[in-house]
Amino acid sequence: SSADIPEIPESISHCRALQVADFSGNPLTRLPESFPELQNLTCLSVNDISLQALPENIGNLYNLASLELRENLLTYLPESLAQLQRLEELDLGNNELYHLPETIGALFNLKDLWLDGNQLTEIPQEVGNLKNLLCLDVSENKLECLPEEISGLTSLTDLLVSQNLLQILPDGIGKLRRLSILKVDQNKLIQLTDSIGDCESLTELVLTENQLQSLPKSIGKLKKLNNLNADRNKLTSLPKEIGGCCSLNVFSVRDNRLSRVPSEISQATELHVLDVAGNRLTYLPLSLTTLKLKALWLSDNQSQPLLTFQTDTDPETGEKILTCVLLPQMPSEPGCQDNLPRCGALESLVNEMSDETWNERAVNRVSAIRFLEDEKDEEDNEMRTLLRRATPHPGELKNMKKTVENLRNDMNAAKGLDSNKNEVNNAIDRVTTSV
Repeated sequence: SSADIPEIPESISHCRALQVADFSGNPLTRLPESFPELQNLTCLSVNDISLQALPENIGNLYNLASLELRENLLTYLPESLAQLQRLEELDLGNNELYHLPETIGALFNLKDLWLDGNQLTEIPQEVGNLKNLLCLDVSENKLECLPEEISGLTSLTDLLVSQNLLQILPDGIGKLRRLSILKVDQNKLIQLTDSIGDCESLTELVLTENQLQSLPKSIGKLKKLNNLNADRNKLTSLPKEIGGCCSLNVFSVRDNRLSRVPSEISQATELHVLDVAGNRLTYLPLSLTTLKLKALWLSDNQSQPLLTFQTDTDPETGEKILTCVLLPQMPSEPGCQDNLPRCGALESLVNEMSDETWNERAVNRVSAIRFLEDEKDEEDNEMRTLLRRATPHPGELKNMKKTVENLRNDMNAAKGLDSNKNEVNNAIDRVTTSV
Protein backbone atom coordinates (compact mmCIF):
# COMPACT_ATOMS: atom_id res chain seq x y z
CA SER A 1 0.00 0.00 0.00
CA SER A 2 1.01 3.64 -0.67
CA ALA A 3 3.99 2.59 -2.79
CA ASP A 4 3.37 4.60 -5.99
CA ILE A 5 2.53 1.45 -7.95
CA PRO A 6 0.93 2.60 -11.25
CA GLU A 7 -0.30 -0.81 -12.40
CA ILE A 8 -0.78 -4.37 -11.19
CA PRO A 9 0.61 -6.83 -13.77
CA GLU A 10 -1.67 -9.53 -15.22
CA SER A 11 0.92 -12.08 -14.10
CA ILE A 12 -0.18 -11.63 -10.49
CA SER A 13 -2.76 -14.31 -11.28
CA HIS A 14 0.06 -16.89 -11.01
CA CYS A 15 0.33 -16.21 -7.26
CA ARG A 16 -2.24 -18.92 -6.62
CA ALA A 17 -1.45 -19.23 -2.90
CA LEU A 18 -1.90 -15.51 -2.19
CA GLN A 19 -4.33 -14.91 0.69
CA VAL A 20 -3.95 -11.23 1.60
CA ALA A 21 -3.49 -8.33 -0.82
CA ASP A 22 -3.43 -4.62 0.07
CA PHE A 23 -2.92 -2.13 -2.77
CA SER A 24 -4.51 0.84 -0.98
CA GLY A 25 -3.23 4.35 -1.68
CA ASN A 26 -1.56 3.64 -5.03
CA PRO A 27 -2.15 5.55 -8.29
CA LEU A 28 -4.12 2.67 -9.80
CA THR A 29 -7.36 3.00 -11.74
CA ARG A 30 -8.15 -0.65 -12.35
CA LEU A 31 -7.55 -4.21 -11.28
CA PRO A 32 -6.19 -6.62 -13.91
CA GLU A 33 -8.79 -8.84 -15.60
CA SER A 34 -6.93 -11.91 -14.32
CA PHE A 35 -7.18 -10.76 -10.70
CA PRO A 36 -10.27 -12.87 -9.84
CA GLU A 37 -8.18 -15.98 -10.57
CA LEU A 38 -6.59 -15.54 -7.13
CA GLN A 39 -9.14 -17.88 -5.62
CA ASN A 40 -7.31 -18.36 -2.31
CA LEU A 41 -7.55 -14.66 -1.55
CA THR A 42 -9.33 -14.02 1.78
CA CYS A 43 -8.62 -10.30 2.31
CA LEU A 44 -8.49 -7.66 -0.41
CA SER A 45 -7.91 -3.96 0.36
CA VAL A 46 -7.96 -1.48 -2.51
CA ASN A 47 -8.92 1.72 -0.71
CA ASP A 48 -8.18 5.11 -2.27
CA ILE A 49 -6.84 4.00 -5.66
CA SER A 50 -9.27 5.88 -7.96
CA LEU A 51 -10.93 2.59 -8.89
CA GLN A 52 -13.82 3.28 -11.29
CA ALA A 53 -15.11 -0.27 -11.75
CA LEU A 54 -14.66 -3.77 -10.34
CA PRO A 55 -13.92 -6.73 -12.62
CA GLU A 56 -17.27 -8.20 -13.72
CA ASN A 57 -16.15 -11.62 -12.49
CA ILE A 58 -15.13 -10.39 -9.00
CA GLY A 59 -17.44 -13.10 -7.65
CA ASN A 60 -14.83 -15.73 -8.57
CA LEU A 61 -12.91 -14.71 -5.45
CA TYR A 62 -15.26 -16.99 -3.53
CA ASN A 63 -12.94 -17.30 -0.48
CA LEU A 64 -12.99 -13.55 0.25
CA ALA A 65 -13.90 -12.74 3.86
CA SER A 66 -12.95 -9.03 3.73
CA LEU A 67 -13.29 -6.61 0.81
CA GLU A 68 -12.30 -2.97 1.35
CA LEU A 69 -13.12 -0.53 -1.46
CA ARG A 70 -13.33 2.77 0.45
CA GLU A 71 -12.47 6.15 -1.14
CA ASN A 72 -12.80 5.18 -4.77
CA LEU A 73 -14.92 6.24 -7.75
CA LEU A 74 -17.23 3.24 -8.05
CA THR A 75 -20.64 4.02 -9.55
CA TYR A 76 -22.09 0.49 -9.63
CA LEU A 77 -21.47 -3.03 -8.31
CA PRO A 78 -21.28 -6.09 -10.62
CA GLU A 79 -23.95 -8.76 -10.17
CA SER A 80 -21.30 -11.40 -9.48
CA LEU A 81 -20.59 -9.74 -6.12
CA ALA A 82 -23.47 -11.85 -4.77
CA GLN A 83 -21.30 -14.96 -5.24
CA LEU A 84 -19.00 -13.92 -2.38
CA GLN A 85 -20.86 -16.16 0.05
CA ARG A 86 -18.04 -16.16 2.65
CA LEU A 87 -17.75 -12.38 2.77
CA GLU A 88 -18.00 -10.99 6.32
CA GLU A 89 -16.76 -7.41 5.82
CA LEU A 90 -17.65 -5.12 2.91
CA ASP A 91 -16.55 -1.49 2.93
CA LEU A 92 -17.92 0.65 0.09
CA GLY A 93 -17.73 3.97 1.92
CA ASN A 94 -17.03 7.23 0.06
CA ASN A 95 -17.70 6.11 -3.48
CA GLU A 96 -20.22 7.32 -6.09
CA LEU A 97 -22.85 4.59 -5.74
CA TYR A 98 -26.37 5.65 -6.74
CA HIS A 99 -27.91 2.21 -6.53
CA LEU A 100 -27.43 -0.89 -4.39
CA PRO A 101 -28.31 -4.16 -6.19
CA GLU A 102 -30.98 -6.39 -4.64
CA THR A 103 -28.44 -9.22 -4.70
CA ILE A 104 -26.71 -7.59 -1.71
CA GLY A 105 -29.16 -9.64 0.34
CA ALA A 106 -27.44 -12.84 -0.81
CA LEU A 107 -24.32 -12.11 1.28
CA PHE A 108 -25.69 -14.10 4.21
CA ASN A 109 -22.45 -14.17 6.22
CA LEU A 110 -21.92 -10.41 6.10
CA LYS A 111 -21.23 -8.88 9.53
CA ASP A 112 -20.11 -5.34 8.65
CA LEU A 113 -21.45 -3.26 5.77
CA TRP A 114 -20.23 0.32 5.24
CA LEU A 115 -22.06 2.38 2.60
CA ASP A 116 -21.45 5.85 4.03
CA GLY A 117 -20.61 8.81 1.82
CA ASN A 118 -22.38 7.67 -1.36
CA GLN A 119 -25.37 8.92 -3.38
CA LEU A 120 -27.92 6.29 -2.35
CA THR A 121 -31.58 7.34 -2.33
CA GLU A 122 -32.92 3.99 -1.10
CA ILE A 123 -31.86 0.70 0.43
CA PRO A 124 -33.28 -2.47 -1.16
CA GLN A 125 -35.64 -4.47 1.05
CA GLU A 126 -33.47 -7.53 0.50
CA VAL A 127 -30.98 -6.09 2.99
CA GLY A 128 -33.30 -7.55 5.63
CA ASN A 129 -31.97 -11.01 4.72
CA LEU A 130 -28.60 -10.23 6.32
CA LYS A 131 -29.36 -12.05 9.56
CA ASN A 132 -25.73 -12.01 10.74
CA LEU A 133 -25.11 -8.29 10.13
CA LEU A 134 -23.72 -6.50 13.20
CA CYS A 135 -22.95 -3.02 11.82
CA LEU A 136 -24.72 -1.07 9.06
CA ASP A 137 -23.47 2.41 8.16
CA VAL A 138 -25.49 4.30 5.53
CA SER A 139 -24.72 7.81 6.81
CA GLU A 140 -24.02 10.71 4.42
CA ASN A 141 -26.33 9.55 1.64
CA LYS A 142 -29.66 10.86 0.31
CA LEU A 143 -32.01 8.34 1.91
CA GLU A 144 -35.60 9.48 2.40
CA CYS A 145 -36.72 6.28 4.10
CA LEU A 146 -35.50 2.94 5.41
CA PRO A 147 -37.24 -0.29 4.35
CA GLU A 148 -39.58 -1.92 6.87
CA GLU A 149 -37.63 -5.12 6.20
CA ILE A 150 -34.79 -3.69 8.25
CA SER A 151 -36.54 -5.50 11.08
CA GLY A 152 -34.91 -8.68 9.77
CA LEU A 153 -31.45 -7.55 10.92
CA THR A 154 -31.89 -9.34 14.22
CA SER A 155 -28.16 -9.43 15.04
CA LEU A 156 -27.58 -5.71 14.38
CA THR A 157 -25.80 -3.78 17.16
CA ASP A 158 -24.83 -0.55 15.33
CA LEU A 159 -27.09 1.39 12.95
CA LEU A 160 -25.68 4.67 11.61
CA VAL A 161 -27.97 6.74 9.37
CA SER A 162 -26.65 10.25 10.07
CA GLN A 163 -26.83 13.01 7.45
CA ASN A 164 -29.68 11.77 5.29
CA LEU A 165 -33.21 13.00 4.50
CA LEU A 166 -35.22 10.71 6.80
CA GLN A 167 -38.52 12.04 8.17
CA ILE A 168 -39.51 8.89 10.05
CA LEU A 169 -37.99 5.60 11.13
CA PRO A 170 -39.80 2.34 10.29
CA ASP A 171 -41.76 0.70 13.13
CA GLY A 172 -39.81 -2.47 12.42
CA ILE A 173 -36.80 -0.92 14.10
CA GLY A 174 -38.33 -2.03 17.39
CA LYS A 175 -37.53 -5.62 16.49
CA LEU A 176 -33.80 -4.92 16.64
CA ARG A 177 -33.50 -6.21 20.19
CA ARG A 178 -29.67 -6.28 20.10
CA LEU A 179 -29.29 -2.75 18.76
CA SER A 180 -26.88 -0.83 21.00
CA ILE A 181 -26.02 2.33 19.03
CA LEU A 182 -28.48 4.29 16.88
CA LYS A 183 -27.37 7.55 15.26
CA VAL A 184 -30.01 9.46 13.30
CA ASP A 185 -28.54 12.96 13.63
CA GLN A 186 -28.77 15.56 10.84
CA ASN A 187 -31.91 14.22 9.20
CA LYS A 188 -35.44 15.63 8.94
CA LEU A 189 -37.16 13.52 11.60
CA ILE A 190 -40.54 14.92 12.56
CA GLN A 191 -41.32 12.10 14.97
CA LEU A 192 -39.65 9.15 16.65
CA THR A 193 -41.53 5.86 16.37
CA ASP A 194 -43.05 4.45 19.58
CA SER A 195 -41.41 1.12 18.81
CA ILE A 196 -38.06 2.65 19.80
CA GLY A 197 -38.88 1.59 23.34
CA ASP A 198 -38.60 -2.05 22.28
CA CYS A 199 -34.90 -1.65 21.45
CA GLU A 200 -34.07 -3.01 24.88
CA SER A 201 -30.29 -3.10 24.37
CA LEU A 202 -29.94 0.52 23.24
CA THR A 203 -27.11 2.35 25.05
CA GLU A 204 -26.59 5.39 22.77
CA LEU A 205 -29.27 7.35 20.91
CA VAL A 206 -28.24 10.42 18.90
CA LEU A 207 -31.08 12.57 17.49
CA THR A 208 -29.22 15.86 17.07
CA GLU A 209 -30.33 18.35 14.39
CA ASN A 210 -33.76 17.08 13.41
CA GLN A 211 -37.26 18.56 13.63
CA LEU A 212 -38.65 16.62 16.59
CA GLN A 213 -41.28 18.39 18.68
CA SER A 214 -41.60 15.60 21.22
CA LEU A 215 -40.14 12.29 22.32
CA PRO A 216 -42.36 9.19 22.69
CA LYS A 217 -43.32 7.99 26.18
CA SER A 218 -41.89 4.59 25.29
CA ILE A 219 -38.40 6.05 25.57
CA GLY A 220 -38.65 5.42 29.30
CA LYS A 221 -38.45 1.67 28.60
CA LEU A 222 -34.81 1.99 27.53
CA LYS A 223 -33.28 0.74 30.78
CA LYS A 224 -29.76 0.43 29.36
CA LEU A 225 -29.64 3.84 27.63
CA ASN A 226 -26.49 5.65 28.70
CA ASN A 227 -26.26 8.61 26.32
CA LEU A 228 -29.22 10.51 24.85
CA ASN A 229 -28.57 13.54 22.66
CA ALA A 230 -31.45 15.50 21.13
CA ASP A 231 -29.74 18.88 20.66
CA ARG A 232 -31.04 21.37 18.09
CA ASN A 233 -34.55 20.06 17.57
CA LYS A 234 -37.92 21.71 18.24
CA LEU A 235 -38.78 19.95 21.50
CA THR A 236 -41.40 21.82 23.52
CA SER A 237 -41.66 19.22 26.29
CA LEU A 238 -40.10 16.06 27.65
CA PRO A 239 -42.16 13.01 28.69
CA LYS A 240 -42.16 12.32 32.41
CA GLU A 241 -41.33 8.73 31.50
CA ILE A 242 -37.75 9.89 30.78
CA GLY A 243 -37.07 9.07 34.41
CA GLY A 244 -37.37 5.39 33.51
CA CYS A 245 -33.99 5.54 31.75
CA CYS A 246 -32.31 4.35 34.93
CA SER A 247 -28.84 3.99 33.34
CA LEU A 248 -28.83 7.43 31.69
CA ASN A 249 -25.51 9.14 32.29
CA VAL A 250 -25.45 12.00 29.75
CA PHE A 251 -28.64 13.77 28.65
CA SER A 252 -28.35 16.71 26.25
CA VAL A 253 -31.31 18.72 24.88
CA ARG A 254 -29.46 21.93 24.05
CA ASP A 255 -31.12 24.49 21.74
CA ASN A 256 -34.73 23.37 21.87
CA ARG A 257 -37.94 25.07 23.06
CA LEU A 258 -38.37 23.52 26.48
CA SER A 259 -40.19 25.54 29.13
CA ARG A 260 -39.73 23.00 31.92
CA VAL A 261 -37.89 19.84 32.86
CA PRO A 262 -40.11 17.12 34.40
CA SER A 263 -39.37 16.42 38.05
CA GLU A 264 -39.39 12.68 37.24
CA ILE A 265 -35.95 13.09 35.68
CA SER A 266 -34.57 12.59 39.19
CA GLN A 267 -35.51 8.91 38.86
CA ALA A 268 -32.62 8.57 36.40
CA THR A 269 -30.25 8.21 39.33
CA GLU A 270 -27.12 7.65 37.20
CA LEU A 271 -27.45 11.04 35.47
CA HIS A 272 -24.21 13.04 35.75
CA VAL A 273 -24.31 15.50 32.84
CA LEU A 274 -27.42 17.50 31.95
CA ASP A 275 -27.30 20.07 29.15
CA VAL A 276 -30.41 22.26 28.80
CA ALA A 277 -28.71 25.39 27.44
CA GLY A 278 -30.52 27.41 24.80
CA ASN A 279 -34.08 26.61 25.91
CA ARG A 280 -36.84 28.66 27.59
CA LEU A 281 -36.74 27.26 31.10
CA THR A 282 -38.12 29.43 33.87
CA TYR A 283 -36.85 27.19 36.66
CA LEU A 284 -35.57 23.69 37.40
CA PRO A 285 -37.33 21.02 39.48
CA LEU A 286 -36.25 20.74 43.10
CA SER A 287 -35.85 16.99 42.59
CA LEU A 288 -32.56 17.63 40.78
CA THR A 289 -30.94 18.05 44.20
CA THR A 290 -31.17 14.28 44.69
CA LEU A 291 -28.92 13.64 41.69
CA LYS A 292 -25.13 13.59 41.79
CA LEU A 293 -24.69 15.96 38.85
CA LYS A 294 -21.16 16.78 37.77
CA ALA A 295 -22.20 19.28 35.11
CA LEU A 296 -25.35 21.25 34.47
CA TRP A 297 -25.22 23.49 31.40
CA LEU A 298 -27.73 26.35 31.32
CA SER A 299 -26.08 28.82 28.97
CA ASP A 300 -23.64 28.88 26.06
CA ASN A 301 -21.67 31.58 27.83
CA GLN A 302 -21.64 29.87 31.22
CA SER A 303 -18.38 31.21 32.58
CA GLN A 304 -18.30 29.80 36.11
CA PRO A 305 -17.49 26.17 36.77
CA LEU A 306 -19.23 26.51 40.14
CA LEU A 307 -22.89 27.45 40.27
CA THR A 308 -24.97 27.97 43.37
CA PHE A 309 -28.71 27.34 43.18
CA GLN A 310 -31.40 28.66 45.50
CA THR A 311 -34.72 27.12 46.39
CA ASP A 312 -37.72 29.25 45.57
CA THR A 313 -41.47 28.91 45.14
CA ASP A 314 -43.31 29.07 41.85
CA PRO A 315 -45.89 31.88 42.36
CA GLU A 316 -48.38 30.15 40.03
CA THR A 317 -48.34 26.60 41.38
CA GLY A 318 -46.79 27.03 44.81
CA GLU A 319 -44.31 24.30 43.88
CA LYS A 320 -40.82 24.44 45.35
CA ILE A 321 -38.27 24.97 42.59
CA LEU A 322 -34.60 25.70 41.91
CA THR A 323 -33.41 28.95 40.43
CA CYS A 324 -30.25 30.95 39.83
CA VAL A 325 -29.06 34.03 37.92
CA LEU A 326 -29.19 32.07 34.64
CA LEU A 327 -32.93 31.50 35.02
CA PRO A 328 -35.36 32.20 33.49
CA GLN A 329 -33.84 31.42 30.11
CA MET A 330 -34.76 33.60 27.16
CA PRO A 331 -33.72 33.25 23.51
CA SER A 332 -30.66 35.42 22.96
CA GLU A 333 -30.58 37.97 20.16
CA PRO A 334 -28.40 36.67 17.29
CA GLY A 335 -26.37 39.87 17.07
CA CYS A 336 -26.17 40.65 20.77
CA GLN A 337 -24.05 37.98 22.37
CA ASP A 338 -22.93 40.34 25.09
CA ASN A 339 -26.45 41.28 26.12
CA LEU A 340 -27.10 38.02 27.92
CA PRO A 341 -30.13 37.07 30.05
CA ARG A 342 -27.93 36.18 33.01
CA CYS A 343 -26.51 39.72 33.04
CA GLY A 344 -29.98 41.22 33.00
CA ALA A 345 -31.12 39.04 35.85
CA LEU A 346 -28.00 39.77 37.87
CA GLU A 347 -28.32 43.53 37.27
CA SER A 348 -31.93 43.56 38.48
CA LEU A 349 -30.98 41.66 41.62
CA VAL A 350 -28.18 44.10 42.39
CA ASN A 351 -30.44 47.12 41.85
CA GLU A 352 -33.18 45.77 44.11
CA MET A 353 -31.08 45.28 47.21
CA SER A 354 -28.09 46.70 49.00
CA ASP A 355 -24.86 44.82 49.55
CA GLU A 356 -25.83 44.18 53.17
CA THR A 357 -29.14 42.63 52.20
CA TRP A 358 -27.47 40.52 49.52
CA ASN A 359 -24.89 39.18 51.98
CA GLU A 360 -27.55 38.47 54.59
CA ARG A 361 -29.61 36.46 52.14
CA ALA A 362 -26.55 34.64 50.88
CA VAL A 363 -25.94 33.20 54.35
CA ASN A 364 -29.41 31.66 54.42
CA ARG A 365 -29.42 30.30 50.87
CA VAL A 366 -29.19 26.58 50.30
CA SER A 367 -26.51 25.51 47.84
CA ALA A 368 -28.24 22.68 46.01
CA ILE A 369 -26.03 21.85 43.06
CA ARG A 370 -22.36 22.56 42.50
CA PHE A 371 -19.99 21.72 39.72
CA LEU A 372 -17.30 19.25 40.65
CA GLU A 373 -15.22 19.80 37.53
CA ASP A 374 -14.66 22.57 35.04
CA GLU A 375 -15.90 20.79 31.94
CA LYS A 376 -15.64 22.49 28.57
CA ASP A 377 -18.47 22.09 26.10
CA GLU A 378 -17.21 21.23 22.64
CA GLU A 379 -20.19 22.87 20.99
CA ASP A 380 -19.38 26.27 22.48
CA ASN A 381 -17.16 26.94 19.49
CA GLU A 382 -20.11 27.27 17.11
CA MET A 383 -20.68 30.96 17.70
CA ARG A 384 -17.05 32.04 17.54
CA THR A 385 -16.33 34.98 15.28
CA LEU A 386 -12.92 33.74 14.15
CA LEU A 387 -13.16 32.53 10.55
CA ARG A 388 -10.59 30.13 9.16
CA ARG A 389 -9.92 29.58 5.50
CA ALA A 390 -11.73 26.40 4.48
CA THR A 391 -9.66 23.40 3.52
CA PRO A 392 -10.96 21.04 0.81
CA HIS A 393 -13.61 18.57 1.88
CA PRO A 394 -12.72 14.91 1.10
CA GLY A 395 -15.51 14.98 -1.48
CA GLU A 396 -13.88 17.92 -3.23
CA LEU A 397 -10.51 16.19 -3.21
CA LYS A 398 -12.15 13.15 -4.76
CA ASN A 399 -13.61 15.26 -7.60
CA MET A 400 -10.22 16.88 -8.18
CA LYS A 401 -8.63 13.47 -8.29
CA LYS A 402 -11.25 12.18 -10.74
CA THR A 403 -10.55 15.14 -13.04
CA VAL A 404 -6.83 14.38 -13.01
CA GLU A 405 -7.46 10.71 -13.80
CA ASN A 406 -9.74 11.61 -16.71
CA LEU A 407 -7.08 14.02 -17.99
CA ARG A 408 -4.49 11.25 -17.77
CA ASN A 409 -6.69 8.87 -19.77
CA ASP A 410 -7.54 11.47 -22.43
CA MET A 411 -3.92 12.50 -22.93
CA ASN A 412 -2.72 8.91 -23.08
CA ALA A 413 -5.32 8.10 -25.71
CA ALA A 414 -4.35 11.16 -27.75
CA LYS A 415 -0.65 10.50 -27.57
CA GLY A 416 -0.89 6.75 -28.15
CA LEU A 417 2.60 5.35 -28.26
CA ASP A 418 4.16 8.68 -29.04
CA SER A 419 7.67 9.25 -27.76
CA ASN A 420 6.37 12.05 -25.53
CA LYS A 421 4.13 9.67 -23.60
CA ASN A 422 6.50 9.26 -20.67
CA GLU A 423 6.97 12.99 -20.31
CA VAL A 424 3.21 13.58 -20.25
CA ASN A 425 2.66 10.87 -17.67
CA ASN A 426 5.36 12.26 -15.45
CA ALA A 427 3.71 15.68 -15.53
CA ILE A 428 0.31 14.20 -14.65
CA ASP A 429 1.87 12.16 -11.83
CA ARG A 430 3.25 15.32 -10.34
CA VAL A 431 -0.22 16.89 -10.45
CA THR A 432 -1.76 13.80 -8.86
CA THR A 433 0.81 13.81 -6.08
CA SER A 434 0.16 17.47 -5.33
CA VAL A 435 -3.61 16.85 -5.15
